Amino acid sequence: MSSSRIHIFDTTLRDGEQSPGCSMHVEEKLRIAQQLAKLGVDIIEAGFPIASDGDRVAVEYISREVRGVRIAALARAKREDIEMAARAIEPAESSRIHVFLASSDLHLEYKLKISRAQALEQTHEAVTLAKTYCDDVQFSPEDATRSDRNFLCEMVQVAVDAGATVINVPDTVGYALPQEYAGFFAMLLERVRGIENVILSAHCHDDLGLATANALAAISAGARQTECTINGIGERAGNAALEEIAAAMKVRSDTVPHTHGICMEQIYPTSRMLSEIISFGPAPNKAVVGDNAFAHEAGIHQHGVLANPLCYEIMTPESVGVEKNRMVLGKHSGRHALRSRFAELGHSLDAAEVEVAYLHFVALADRKKRIYDQDLISLLSALPSRQERRQRQVVNA
Repeated sequence: MSSSRIHIFDTTLRDGEQSPGCSMHVEEKLRIAQQLAKLGVDIIEAGFPIASDGDRVAVEYISREVRGVRIAALARAKREDIEMAARAIEPAESSRIHVFLASSDLHLEYKLKISRAQALEQTHEAVTLAKTYCDDVQFSPEDATRSDRNFLCEMVQVAVDAGATVINVPDTVGYALPQEYAGFFAMLLERVRGIENVILSAHCHDDLGLATANALAAISAGARQTECTINGIGERAGNAALEEIAAAMKVRSDTVPHTHGICMEQIYPTSRMLSEIISFGPAPNKAVVGDNAFAHEAGIHQHGVLANPLCYEIMTPESVGVEKNRMVLGKHSGRHALRSRFAELGHSLDAAEVEVAYLHFVALADRKKRIYDQDLISLLSALPSRQERRQRQVVNA
């Protein structure tokens, strides 16, 4: 648990694909998997083989074609699931079977209709079976954060004793608060025998908008793996976003003194690739990869960024693969940004010209939601100095 290296477990192709509108065919999954390997993730959860023939084929295909990264397959705590997962990941250079079983009384009673004793027995049998096929076995007590804590410790103990190498603590419905979530890891480290010999993992959903905060809290409490997705896609409100976790660890290394293997410059290209494949992208205000993440419209902000980007940008756009920041001209923009944009368009304006152009610009911006370059060019005709210059040219002609 003392290691400073955080393993990035990407579940874009499994949990992410399960969200509405995010399904991908086999070739698309392979393309994303190859890009994830280029991005530098440690583990790719390639799918849930028992779920469909398509998922099984995709996991096999990715296991055969993608190298340099561990390939994981999801399985319920059932023999048929585990055997199917084992066959699917067999071609992988490095592999993992990820077994899950609900631990909350709510799930046990209403979904699975089994007792706690039966759940413990299934956990032991499933992890033991998975270990016969794969040395690396991850166990997840589903809905862990709404489980009885004593029973959660008991279930995790059974999994560790059976040979699990990774214990994941899923906040399946995004219920936990950061301090509370961190407490689960502290509790397991204190109460489960042999826990120091396994990797603890965080899996956070964003139902309360706390997925990234919870993941970082888990890391501070001893987790050394975090499960996440590109653009934060996933069931309901999504998963913890890989780009947010990676960026937070880089920008706030003073507070989160851990490393990861992510190639930061590949973050935005990976986000764009996923957006193209699933036909929708992140919200404009999405952290790190949204269209507005490095865009500025307010005049005060634009002035500060033009003077020194550090005034309003805590990381450079280039550091995550974005070409450059954007000065968006609108009714909140100021003279500095307007003058800068005219200069980019090849028109150097003096102070008096800027003042006149700005008055016309604000009047236009009050009527239009978006100002285009051709709108700016048209404003030049309103400048007295430009009008006089044209008149002199006509007379001299």
